[in-house]
Order: sequence, then structure tokens, then C-alpha cells
Amino acid sequence: MGIITSVLIGIIAGWIAEKVMNSSGGLFTNLIVGVLGGIIGRWVAGLLSLDYIGTDFVDQLVVSACGAVILLAVWRTVMGRKKA
Repeated sequence: MGIITSVLIGIIAGWIAEKVMNSSGGLFTNLIVGVLGGIIGRWVAGLLSLDYIGTDFVDQLVVSACGAVILLAVWRTVMGRKKA
């Protein structure tokens, strides 16, 4: 997969996670969350023996978005919610 495709998947996955977790971040934050989410999602898929997940755009997007949601959930648990 090319770097441009990876960046695009990272941005979209971070945006999806942002909407699911009801948080806010910018384009760069979404990219970082999405890329790290891709790493986490692939690791979790391996632990669950989900070997049928392919290298298609949609497969990678789903795995990255799920990993990004996990990342944001863990981040909130560790850091806590800030009071407004």
C-alpha cells in the first residue's frame, strides 16, 4: 500500500473514531490517531485470529477505525475527562 493511501486511510479512520467517540481534533490529530489505530487494529485482529482481513481499502479502513476507537477509549480511561 502506498504512502498516500495510508495517509488517506489514517485521516478517514481518525475522523470516524472522532465521531464515534464524540471528541474533537484536527486533521493532523486524526491522521496520528488513524495511523496508530491501524497498528493497534492489525495487532488486535491478529490476536483474534482474523486472518481473512485483506489488504483492500475498505478492510484496512475498518481495521484502522476500530483500532483508533480502541486508542481513544484507552486514552480517555488513562487521562480522564477534562472538566469544562
